[in-house]
Parts: sequence; C-alpha cells; structure tokens
Amino acid sequence: MLIVYNPATAEEIGRVATHSTDEVKAALDRVCAAFPAWSARLASERSDILRRWHDSVKADKEAFAELLCRENGKCLSEARGEIDYGLGFIEWYAEEAKRVYGDTLPTHDRNAQVVVTKEAVGPVAAITPWNFPFMMITRKVATALAAGCSMVIKPAEDTPLTALKLLEYARKAGIPEGVLEVVVGDPKAIGLILTGDPRIRKISFTGSTAVGKLLAAQCAATVKKMTLELGGNAPFIVFEDANLDEAVKGLVSAKLRNCGQVCISPNRIFVQRSILQTFLRRVQAAVADIEVDQGLREGFVVGPLVNQAGFDKVAHLVEQAKAAGAEVLMGGKPHAKGGLFYEPTILTGLQDDSPLATEEIFGPVFAIYAFEDEEEAIRRANQTEFGLVAYAYTRALGRSLRLSSGLEAGMVILNSGSVGTASVPFGGIKQSGYGREGSYYGIEEYVHVKYVLMAGAHF
Repeated sequence: MLIVYNPATAEEIGRVATHSTDEVKAALDRVCAAFPAWSARLASERSDILRRWHDSVKADKEAFAELLCRENGKCLSEARGEIDYGLGFIEWYAEEAKRVYGDTLPTHDRNAQVVVTKEAVGPVAAITPWNFPFMMITRKVATALAAGCSMVIKPAEDTPLTALKLLEYARKAGIPEGVLEVVVGDPKAIGLILTGDPRIRKISFTGSTAVGKLLAAQCAATVKKMTLELGGNAPFIVFEDANLDEAVKGLVSAKLRNCGQVCISPNRIFVQRSILQTFLRRVQAAVADIEVDQGLREGFVVGPLVNQAGFDKVAHLVEQAKAAGAEVLMGGKPHAKGGLFYEPTILTGLQDDSPLATEEIFGPVFAIYAFEDEEEAIRRANQTEFGLVAYAYTRALGRSLRLSSGLEAGMVILNSGSVGTASVPFGGIKQSGYGREGSYYGIEEYVHVKYVLMAGAHF
C-alpha cells in the first residue's frame, strides 16, 4: 500500500494499492493482447478516441489541478499550466495519428516498386517522474496510442493519484482495458519486469541519468527501442548586451517553477562580469517579491520540495557551497515555515568544480558565476556531461547564431525562459539521453520503418 502525502502540509491525501509481481505480469498480458486490435484501428478512430479523452479531462480541469497541487506540492497556477501543457499533447497527437506517412522511392529494379511504410513498434512501457505527473503521462501515452501502440505506465511512487485519475477518464473516453494500463509499486521490481519482457518493444523513461543507464543495460538483452530523457545541468548565460529586464524575468520564472524541481531548470547561471552587480540586484529584488507557501491559493508561490530526500539534497548542496566560501546573497537555509519548505537562495563566489555546478540542484537555488567573454561562456557552459537545454540572453544576431551551434544541448533557448510545447521536439544529448518527445519527431519514436520491394507483379 502506498500512502500519498501533501508535501506542503504532510497530511495524508490518499492510499493506493500496489501491484504484486503477478498483477504486473497480468497487466502486461493485457497490454500485449490488446495491441493487434488497437494497431489495426483506423488512424481516424484512434484520433477520435484521443480527442474524447482530451475533452473529458479538460471539462474537469480544475479537479485535476487541485489534485495535482495537493499530490505534488506545486502551486495551483502552475498545476493549471501543467494540465494545459499536457492536454496540448493529447490534442496534438490526436491529429498526428492521421499523419504517420510512408514513402514511395525511386526503384532500383525496372520490374518492381519500392514502398516504405511505418508501423507501430508494438506494446510499449513508460516510467514517469513525480515533478510533472500529469504532463509526463499524457505526453507519452498520447504519442504511443496515436502511433498504434498499447502502453503500460508506471508512475512515480510520490504521485500515483494523478495517473490513476487519468486512467479513469481514459476508460470513460473509450480507451479499452489493455490499450492503456497503470501499474503501481516497487520501482526496481516493476522495472525488471518491464525491461525483461521480450514482448515489450520500447521503454520510454524520464528520470535520473543513473536510473536511465540501469534501464538501458536491462533493455539490452531484448534490444528494446528506448527514449531516455535524463538529468540536466542547464547553463543560463546573460551577456552584457542582453535586455536585463527580460533576462531576470526569464531566469526567475524558469528557476522557481515547481520550486526548481525541473530537469530544464537553470542550474549554472553565467553572467558577464561587466553587468554582474546590476544583475544580482535585480534578481534579488525579483525573488524577494515572491511568496513561499502551500499552493492551494490563487497566484504564483514557491512551494515545498517534494519529499525529505529532495529537501536534504538541496540543503546539503548549499551547506557544501557555504563551507567552500560561497557568498549567500539571499536565503541559504530552511524556510521558517518548516517542513519541506526551503528559502529561495542566491549564491555567488562559486567554483566550476563545486557540487552545485556538477550536480542537478533540483531546488530553489540560484548559483551565479561570472564570465568575461563569449568564448569563455560557451566553454564553461559545455563543461558538463549533460546536454539537455541551454539558455542565453543577447541582442546580437551573430552571437545568437554562434551560440545556437556552439552550445552542446538538445535544446537551445535564446532570450526566453520558456522551453516546451507540444509542437516542438523535447530531448537532450550526451548523458541527458536520446530520443525526442513532442512534435512530429515524437511519434517517430513509436514506429518501425519497413522497406517493401514489390517485384514480380504486373504494374
């Protein structure tokens, strides 16, 4: 039995029965049995069902937002935004289901034609994190079902309630048993079952790089296709020619979203030395205006860390930095509210080998570093094993072009703190993973390309 707590209040908000090994295997049996009929449906039929799912969830958006706020700890305005974001994927892939195109190629044989088709890879599985428990599920499920795959989802132990509510609405919309299943329980045991079953042809995972590597090793035995969206260490570069108002606004929004518990959160903030003091004053003023509080209220607030382990990690990283000589401009300690709340923190005087620079912080900590010129900024930004996203603010067109090619990341965001929408490809390089979610690239992750030579026929 999983007991689910509100991170902001520590109150119990629900209990979820966990699945035994036999129950997980039975769910996989249903997913595999449902695949042939689901993949054989017309694309327009799958599209219509996804559209009904979208509409039914949208009609009860506020109920989902309140559940998400209580289960995850993010504020209500962010929860609503996440639901809009997640609904966008269902809507997008309801349309993309009808646009999985093949090709006819110039033939190499006078008596034959060459056709390329795209077919659903088969039954698939997804393992989703707690920080976006609504959007991460809809992004994976909508894509898989649109392509013709059946899917089993294993949600995070901290946030299973949102997943189960989505399943309830999926059933009402006509997504049959087996086409979508949710299993809850021990992540190691379920992971071994999902990766070890040869009938599961693809795994989509969002989470830490360490767990992603483990899953990849386990999937190797059955040569599964994988999409891995792993850890990040995002640089956020501010040049002296930047619009500082926009840069501060973009930074604070991106950093404090979900209390910094976001894989694309700015982790290392590089500011050109000539504007450093001005920038620091503006960031302090902007952060000082934001409340720290539980999220069931109108307006944006910084909520709690999701659990004690997350809280302890942030506190430890800050204490390490302080011991190494970092200057605390704001915060730097647990919040007076107690519990899992931590003060928004601004630190300077850090070194590039500091744990704050090499590890994913996943908390409301602004770690700010000075740099001299463009070449140094790019070199230091790339000085990481990760490559998910990189941000930069500059008004110079030439520099923007150099940054877009020089920064080692799957996504480069210039003069904005906003990254995602359903119509763009989301994903990283290096140890941030591989594969893409979103846009028409996302559905390509769930299909096989089949070459057909049609010879010996009369055309």
